[in-house]
Amino acid sequence: MGIVSPGESLAPGELLVILRHAPHGSSWLREGLEAAMVAAAFGREVGLLFTGEGVLALLEGQQAGALGQKGSDNLLAALEMYDVERCYVDAAALERRGLSENDVSLLPVTVLAHADVVALTQCFSRVLSF
Repeated sequence: MGIVSPGESLAPGELLVILRHAPHGSSWLREGLEAAMVAAAFGREVGLLFTGEGVLALLEGQQAGALGQKGSDNLLAALEMYDVERCYVDAAALERRGLSENDVSLLPVTVLAHADVVALTQCFSRVLSF
């Protein structure tokens, strides 16, 4: 989708799920994705914000974790079936990990600068952080 242009408005929504954890090492990311899909299944307008280690979930070629933990790519692929299409990535989180928008190709995403991340959280009536 690209980077939000200055002055471009972010559409309001009902639930923003913030994904801060890596795909392996804990179940936080998986649980956040599942919460988003459940909310969407009940007709809620859902947005996802990948920040911190959560941006790593968007990298292609993930393998199972050390304990046989599944990757998140199957859940990310299922988001489309639930009409979860508003996916955002924190530009600063990408930069801190030496990544660019081209590296996070598992989903179409909108890259947001810090000020836009703050504005995004205010556009949603409910925010869950995982």
